[in-house]
Amino acid sequence: MFFFFSDNETFINLPPESKSDDVDLEALVNDMNSSLESLYSSCSGPQTESTPLLHNGQTSLRRSQPMHILAVRRLQEEELQLRTSSLPAIPNPFPELCSPASSPVLSPGSLPPGDPTTGKHIVKIFSEDGVGKVVEIPADMMARDLCQLLVYKSHCLDDNSWVLVEHHPLLGLERCLEDHELVVQVQASMNSDGRFLFRKNYAKYEFFRNPLTFFPEHMVAWCQETNHTIPPSQLLQNFLSTNSCPEIQGYLYIKEVGRKSWKKVYMFLRRSGLYCSTKGASKEPRHLQLLADLEDSNIFTVITGKKQHSAPTDFEFCIKPNKSRGEMKELRMLCAEDEQSRTCWMTGFRLFKYGIILYQNYKLPQQRKPLLSPFSAPVRSVSENSLVAMDFSGRIGRVIDNPVEAQCAAMEEGHTWRKRTQRMNVIGSQSPLHHSTLNSVIHIAQLWYYGRITREESHRIIHQQGQVDGLFLVRVSQSNPKAFVLTLCHHKKIKHFQILPCEEDGQVFFSLDDGVTKFTDLIQLVEFYQLNRGVLPCKLKHPCTVVAL
Repeated sequence: MFFFFSDNETFINLPPESKSDDVDLEALVNDMNSSLESLYSSCSGPQTESTPLLHNGQTSLRRSQPMHILAVRRLQEEELQLRTSSLPAIPNPFPELCSPASSPVLSPGSLPPGDPTTGKHIVKIFSEDGVGKVVEIPADMMARDLCQLLVYKSHCLDDNSWVLVEHHPLLGLERCLEDHELVVQVQASMNSDGRFLFRKNYAKYEFFRNPLTFFPEHMVAWCQETNHTIPPSQLLQNFLSTNSCPEIQGYLYIKEVGRKSWKKVYMFLRRSGLYCSTKGASKEPRHLQLLADLEDSNIFTVITGKKQHSAPTDFEFCIKPNKSRGEMKELRMLCAEDEQSRTCWMTGFRLFKYGIILYQNYKLPQQRKPLLSPFSAPVRSVSENSLVAMDFSGRIGRVIDNPVEAQCAAMEEGHTWRKRTQRMNVIGSQSPLHHSTLNSVIHIAQLWYYGRITREESHRIIHQQGQVDGLFLVRVSQSNPKAFVLTLCHHKKIKHFQILPCEEDGQVFFSLDDGVTKFTDLIQLVEFYQLNRGVLPCKLKHPCTVVAL
């Protein structure tokens, strides 16, 4: 039996001897007719007509209907999908090679992964000394969680002042990531020269504690309308509430696009964006020109303003679009008159863009205190926890249960150690380290001691870590090699106080007030001014800290 199918006709050629075979040809042809009819009806619809191939046992030539090959293929694919979807899940023999969350079971369609964001991502973090550390993080890790992870791995104190900084060295820009920002998304928007820095920033949420310091009354339009009598809580509530319309206003220098010149313009910062007035300080809509949309851009501090952009002052900042390719013509370069004005503009930008989310980020660490975080600060070891305070003044030692008494005993022991060390050196005992030598090196391991750095370098460190009241460091004096300098920040201004050595009865002391208050070493001096203001404008609160990753 031979069958020949063409595009337009169907030929059936039956040899004569087939009639005498035992096979029932009539039944076979009827089965073929019924199968072809069902196929045509499924492919061509109700208009399809079919003709029998045999009449009265004789061969005939009939025109066939066209077959829709694409429809047949689609039916086969659907049937295959139904079969595969009904199959049970197959255990994965290599779970470590399965990228989606290391799933031990392979479900249909799980390989290859359809969404690349379900995997791990590699992020490189740099410390202040330029040393980098590679960290593998999930796609949904926020900046807050990554900072806690780095704090845990670096064995440093988690005081909720660590930040992740987006740094662009070629453009001279940097900004602190907000706690809720996804690190992977920020990394994807960065240029090839961009990098992440891990550092302290005590001013991250300082405006919630001292709002009047960050928002001068003459720069907030709402303050001027209410005769300058606004409590701090109401000022913050006005910025966080979406029903109110606060406004920051004042003069700023703006760099003209494609030129090196700067122009002084009166500007307004609102929730809808940053505007400049084309006619003096007019607020009329026809005189306002939109410079930047807050939703589609971020605000950066310019760290090379005067050198790279010939800025009129040192207080330059920049508004960079999120989709910027890193070209200078896409940036809005701005410059303020002083540090307080720049801080006001940049803080207002953050509040208008993120609103209540910033307040939730500020309150979250306080709510997490009762809970044990997986990346919390390292606790003391078992051996340290097993230590107890003892009193050996009597015949038999006893355990000191009262914590106040234990603290007094520790302080008394410290004073006794200092007196004993001083007495041993005076009588000329063979001490491995002379007392004067010990006083000159005992502070080297402290976080606030920076050694031989310049005055400009100390300013840069203070600027980077927030410029809050009480932020300090100690360095070696450049003018007097035997003296030290206390660099302190107060009211956004950096001040320097010289620590001079003074000798009395053959012993060297250190003093900030020309010998009125003397200390045997720098550690004693810093501890005293952390508790007492003395001759300083404020107490020492926040030491400048640099951690090596």
